[in-house]
Amino acid sequence: MTKPTTTNSGIPVESDNESLTAGTQGPILLHDHYLIEKLAQFNRERVPERVVHAKGAGAYGELVVTSDVSRYTKAKLFQPGARTESLVRFSTVAGEQGSPDTWRDPRGFAVKFYTEDGNYDLVGNNTPVFFIKDPIKFPDFIRSQKRLPGSGLRDHHMQWDFWTLRPESAHQVTWLMGDRGIPKTYRHMDGFGSHTYQWINAAGERFWVKYHFKTDQGIDFLTQDEADRLAGADADYHRRDLWDSIERGDFPSWTLHVQVMPVAEAEAYRFNPFDLTKVWSQRDYPLIEVGKWTLNRNPGNYFVDIEQAAFEPSNTVPGIGFSPDKMLLGRVFAYADAHRYRVGTNYAQLPPNRARAAEVNSYSKEGAMRFDYNDASTPVYAPNSYGGPHAEPERAPDGGIWEFDPTMVRAGYIQHAEDGDFTQAGTLVREVLSDEQRDRLVGNIVGHVLDGVQEPVLSRVFEYWKNVDAELGKRVEGGVRAGLEQG
Repeated sequence: MTKPTTTNSGIPVESDNESLTAGTQGPILLHDHYLIEKLAQFNRERVPERVVHAKGAGAYGELVVTSDVSRYTKAKLFQPGARTESLVRFSTVAGEQGSPDTWRDPRGFAVKFYTEDGNYDLVGNNTPVFFIKDPIKFPDFIRSQKRLPGSGLRDHHMQWDFWTLRPESAHQVTWLMGDRGIPKTYRHMDGFGSHTYQWINAAGERFWVKYHFKTDQGIDFLTQDEADRLAGADADYHRRDLWDSIERGDFPSWTLHVQVMPVAEAEAYRFNPFDLTKVWSQRDYPLIEVGKWTLNRNPGNYFVDIEQAAFEPSNTVPGIGFSPDKMLLGRVFAYADAHRYRVGTNYAQLPPNRARAAEVNSYSKEGAMRFDYNDASTPVYAPNSYGGPHAEPERAPDGGIWEFDPTMVRAGYIQHAEDGDFTQAGTLVREVLSDEQRDRLVGNIVGHVLDGVQEPVLSRVFEYWKNVDAELGKRVEGGVRAGLEQG
């Protein structure tokens, strides 16, 4: 007999698979106590490094808008000719502070834009998709990629156990096991906002949008053997490369593009456009160039500028909003909550996080490490009769508006015509990868699985890859069984 999942108070939970939402495409509801407990507990598991994306590197730069996308958004940083200072932090996901840069892992790609309407944070990865589509699964996913509680060792068996029980992971795992699972440097990888966001233009028209940062250095990767050698020879290889390239004046750059989908087309699109495990076909929604983003200044102090940097999807500006993407909505809560715990309640006052091009008029007061404050004559409450700031809705981001069924449910995304956990992963294998890339994909999977994966998970691994692509699955099973016989 299985044991029921409970809250920390021993109360059985209704679901550990879907968050409580207002209809299938509505917002996640704050009174989903188990989701909030789960995310808040997860954010407090590690002290003091980040619970995820602990190892990283970063730099300052500038976005220069070279095209006109004003018909899609009124956001000032995306208007023609706009120049906006920015900060980026690249990172690995699962490793700790001292872990090698060259482990096979997705790379975080978090950008902060210092706009005159406040800071805008775009928090993504070097892949356009993710392993899961609902935030209630996120703590479990990350724990499966970390270390065993007894030995403290990383464990591929645990990883594959989770992945094969969550087939929605197939698209991202295919990316991870392919060439892009280990970029040659941070400079040689693309970046993605990954989530679906909302853009609003000056006339109030709304569009769904996805961000793509295309590296101007060209995509390049490390083979598994090269990465393993560097892990022992230079664990900080990616951090060193980024620093050295900027120091010598070889400033890395990316061309920012977006895909734009009219709101009216979302419901009938062949894939659910808000599912983080799916991409939009570029044949359906071609890339639209926005501008050039260049990194041109190293941090003055790594701890101050990069380790204390706090990126959060909740930081939006007028012209940009959220979408029914459940993972995005969960991150809107979780990231700021993690910063309050890890750095402190006044983290927004620190040099990398403070607004640089906008005036801050906040009623936040006191708390640990507070070093900035209002003049004593400024009221500490609102409303007031003495000239204190007051809300002006017409100047604020609206957060994004969409229609949804207000009925409270726990449900997955509405299935669209071509949705399926393995559909896009199979397309990636058959139609995007070359023969050489498929060969390396098989080799990477076989090597990873041979490192400790056992039954019954092993049989599920074979079935997982056969569902992605029958020939690929056959080759993976053959390679693993041959390795076990030799082993």
